[in-house]
Amino acid sequence: MKNTEITLNMEALIKQMGDELRSGKPLTGAGGIFTPLIKKVIESSLEGEMDAHLEQEGKSSKNRRNGRGRKNVLSSSGGLEIFSPRDRDGSFQPQTIKKRQRRLEMDIDKKILSLYGRGMSYQDIQDQLKEMYDVELSVGTLTSITDRILPDILEWQQRPLESVYPVMWLDAMHFKVREHGKVVSKAVYNILGVNRDGDKQVLGIYFGDNESSSFWRNVLHELQQRGVKDIFVACIDNLSGFADAIEDIFPKTDVQLCLVHQMRNSIKYATHTDVKPLVRDLKKVYTALNENAARQYLDQAEEKWGSKYKVVFRSWNNNWTRLTNFYKYPPALRRVIYTNNPIESYHRMVRKVTKTKGAFTSENAIVKQIYLATINAQTRWNGSMFAWASVRRDLVDYFDNRFLTDDTLN
Repeated sequence: MKNTEITLNMEALIKQMGDELRSGKPLTGAGGIFTPLIKKVIESSLEGEMDAHLEQEGKSSKNRRNGRGRKNVLSSSGGLEIFSPRDRDGSFQPQTIKKRQRRLEMDIDKKILSLYGRGMSYQDIQDQLKEMYDVELSVGTLTSITDRILPDILEWQQRPLESVYPVMWLDAMHFKVREHGKVVSKAVYNILGVNRDGDKQVLGIYFGDNESSSFWRNVLHELQQRGVKDIFVACIDNLSGFADAIEDIFPKTDVQLCLVHQMRNSIKYATHTDVKPLVRDLKKVYTALNENAARQYLDQAEEKWGSKYKVVFRSWNNNWTRLTNFYKYPPALRRVIYTNNPIESYHRMVRKVTKTKGAFTSENAIVKQIYLATINAQTRWNGSMFAWASVRRDLVDYFDNRFLTDDTLN
């Protein structure tokens, strides 16, 4: 097909598209207005590539055109039947649509990853593609497409980190996975940090059989290897041995146990009628003006409830220092660290896209979906933490040179 013929055909096609648009025909999808235009553009590009290929070989070459081959290509505008030119000696290697390519990857693949990242199952994605674009892909093909992000996940997981994170929240989530014919529970370890500019960053997601302080210790060592030298405050739940691991690996770090977790653990032991009054008395402990007042409120609560709920007050007393670390900081910083709310908020974002899964088929299936949810979360955060200016002043006042320079880390 000559270039002049292509031009005339394109002009006729554009006029036809205008008529169809006025008649109410859709722009994209099966039977969409743009579908034949995309087909023409691709075929025109292929013809241009063939012209250039034959010209490069020179007039002395015996190679010539040898008709056209038909192939079906999938795109977000629907299925396209493309006629690709061929040459006699088979040396033509098209780049617009490569020889074994069956999808416009920057198009349909991105759509599939977007749907998968929103928590849609492969069956849901198949239905969506069929309805919107009249294309059909197998589960194997969809898995292959989503597996392409696994190298990106590995690179993201190993990326260098900043040397200083003033605050870090560490917590695990649990998911069901099919393994050797059984459904088992697996732990995903998540780390959320805030840097000196106030930017929230998910620093890593790690997969383990169950949550344990020994696994967390390995994660902390890896943070060191990736460049972390100083954490001012680490906010965690009261997993046995976890706080000790942090203090061993980052000796200057203050560990703050989450008071919301402490409250949840406390009311597990209370009878239904006692829950509200017990919560009211314990809440006074972490809303007091200072640690001395908090200690008095705990003593009062223990005097009232201690004989009935010894296990509750044993926990408060044994963990008192790490539960009340936040009291030594200025007010703005206190509000940021006394709970694990920031990382629990991130977990809620992840749960939104994983809640429909009864059990995942593999560890990779979980990691892929959490990674995509994480990238979406980072995009939505897009900036500093709320009231960071006030928190930053508190950090500078309290931690002084540790915040301002890296000199003390060398």
